[in-house]
Amino acid sequence: MGKFKASMTAAAVVLGLSACSSQTETTAMETQPAVEQAKFDNVLLQQYQGPYGGVPAFDKMKLEDLKPALEKGMALNMAEIEEIANNPNPPTFENTIAAMERAGKPLERVFTYWGIWSSNNSSPEFREIQGEMTPKISAFFTKITQNEKLFQRVKEVYESDELENLSDEEQRITWLTYNNFARNGATLDGETKARYAEINQELAKLQTKFSNNILADEEDYVTYISEDELSGLPDSFVKAAASAAQTRGHDGEYAITNTRSSMDPFLTYSDNRELREKVWRTYYNRGDNGDAKDNNEIIKQILKLRDERVELLGYEDYATWRLEDRMAKTPEKAMDLMMKVWPAAIARVEEEVADMQAIADEEGADIDIKPWDYRYYAEKVRKAKYDLDSNEVKQYLQLDKLREAMFYVAGRLFNFEFTPVEEGSVPVFNPEVKVWEVTDKASGEHVGLWYLDPFARKGKRSGAWATTYRDYTTFNGEQTALASNNSNFVKGAEGEPTLISWDDAETYFHEFGHALHFLSADVAYPTSHSGVRDYTEFQSQLLERWLTTDEVIDKYLVHYETGEPIPDELVEKINRASTFNEGFKTTEYMASAIMDLKYHTTDPENIAPDKFEKEELEKLGMPEEVVMRHRSPHFGHIFSSEGYAAAYYGYMWAEVLTADAAEAFAEAPGGFYDKEMADKLVKYLFSVRNAMDPAEAYRKFRGRDAQVDALMRDRGFPLPEEKN
Repeated sequence: MGKFKASMTAAAVVLGLSACSSQTETTAMETQPAVEQAKFDNVLLQQYQGPYGGVPAFDKMKLEDLKPALEKGMALNMAEIEEIANNPNPPTFENTIAAMERAGKPLERVFTYWGIWSSNNSSPEFREIQGEMTPKISAFFTKITQNEKLFQRVKEVYESDELENLSDEEQRITWLTYNNFARNGATLDGETKARYAEINQELAKLQTKFSNNILADEEDYVTYISEDELSGLPDSFVKAAASAAQTRGHDGEYAITNTRSSMDPFLTYSDNRELREKVWRTYYNRGDNGDAKDNNEIIKQILKLRDERVELLGYEDYATWRLEDRMAKTPEKAMDLMMKVWPAAIARVEEEVADMQAIADEEGADIDIKPWDYRYYAEKVRKAKYDLDSNEVKQYLQLDKLREAMFYVAGRLFNFEFTPVEEGSVPVFNPEVKVWEVTDKASGEHVGLWYLDPFARKGKRSGAWATTYRDYTTFNGEQTALASNNSNFVKGAEGEPTLISWDDAETYFHEFGHALHFLSADVAYPTSHSGVRDYTEFQSQLLERWLTTDEVIDKYLVHYETGEPIPDELVEKINRASTFNEGFKTTEYMASAIMDLKYHTTDPENIAPDKFEKEELEKLGMPEEVVMRHRSPHFGHIFSSEGYAAAYYGYMWAEVLTADAAEAFAEAPGGFYDKEMADKLVKYLFSVRNAMDPAEAYRKFRGRDAQVDALMRDRGFPLPEEKN
């Protein structure tokens, strides 16, 4: 992994986020840095050993090895960087850019293990190390970015005559490397450069603390209920809740854990309004409880530091700096997209609430719909308007069968075959983690490995995500991909299948889309895997569309007890209700995306987070029955790291691409399995990663730019010109 790919990964794992038939490691030893030929006692630094080109030693990772491995890895990487920076020969692509791509391999491996402790197996002991080492890691990467000799060599390559003779990918990674330096303080000097480094360290501490505060609230605030409080809850949920309580030492009770995968179905089905409100408040108040884990003051400090840092670089605000190299280019363009959709979304919410209130009135509930009622009464509306029961649909959504469906889609579109790896042959960090070998169906050639960690547990961060333990590259000998999907499904009771909601099924396909993006990569250099935030969600969002294809529905959506396929009439109900509740889903997401942009375009001196959130949403006309998908005090996407900061809008930007691309498949002769379209999908949208400008890649796939009208049609919203 080159320095800037290592830097990107470090930012992800350190700051709280998370993109050959031979059974031996296939590397070109003659071109490897000396550190890669060294022997290490610390397993976290060691080259991956074993089959499939080597795999992480998850069975041997020990927390006591982490700090010394980080310190050693950073020292080794810094020595490599200094050697490149002080090379007496004139700078060339090979001795500067390519040399940086080769550097940092041992440290890259340490960060792979760090990511497991941070996201999958966190503990108080790890968090103590994390708190100590995060600012040191930030300082390390800042020191590299601010290395004047190194930047000068990069700049000379970027401005040299050699550039035009390089391959397209080599030209792009040269630009990406130069741009990363220039946008991250390399041009500063003196006290300004020192302050820039200080800010990075302070931000690293604060963002880590923000993330750990959320995790603490998710672990500590569990709602336990008794048997007489189960009214309305599906049997599968009750069994899973009983199992979750038992694992926490609460036999005979039922645990509603403080995660979306537990909260959402509880609010959908529980007849107990008082408990619904309690669970709702517990979930949406994460990081906002006025205690030692409260995140409001941390948010203000983060915003002030980010604003000060970009001011040092000459930018008006953080969002302007952030979006400069994204597809949107400016916060104004990003906000313009939001505002094209927002009015239609909140108008739809008004209609949805009216339908729900009518049912509540008819039942004599004597209530006004509140946020903790929305899912519950939306489900009643779904049944009344479409005769569609979410719990009935859930009986056909078995986690294992959905995984088989994803494999089927990958086979049809990407020509991939997934074969279970014999347990014990590839180390895993938890017994629940399973591994598959991915091969090309035609040639049998090894493509990579796919790891799956599907279930919620203590110490695992909430949500769903995809990551890699090794990216595909060829510039230094072929290196195959190790991809991983991670979820927080509530595991079914012993002997029972895990049944999930339709929304969760879409998320399952979504994250698998990220994995396919990793596995289908056909690039030479590590930096080509760096992402463009308002584009990287597109490929995964697009893969969700295959969940509703006839082939998947007919073969894999079968009843968990009878094995019978989902009835045609139920599928028809699902299709009729495809845009149902779209007002809620769009509004809760967009409220978060808009607030993200507002946070990063407003003078932070004027921001008190809770007050700012409330006032700005009121200005937007935010319906009182809906809350932000991620309220500010637990908005980890933008405050646990900088990965999505001023860029959460990217999901909507990518949705425009998704809706437009889906229409292309729908119009093709072979529909969503059209061979020509599938080939273009892999060639231009998946395999190139960031080795090609995203806008150019999309035009090569579609023949034109994406159109927002496709998104409006997809969501059942009126087109802007049709509003009058």
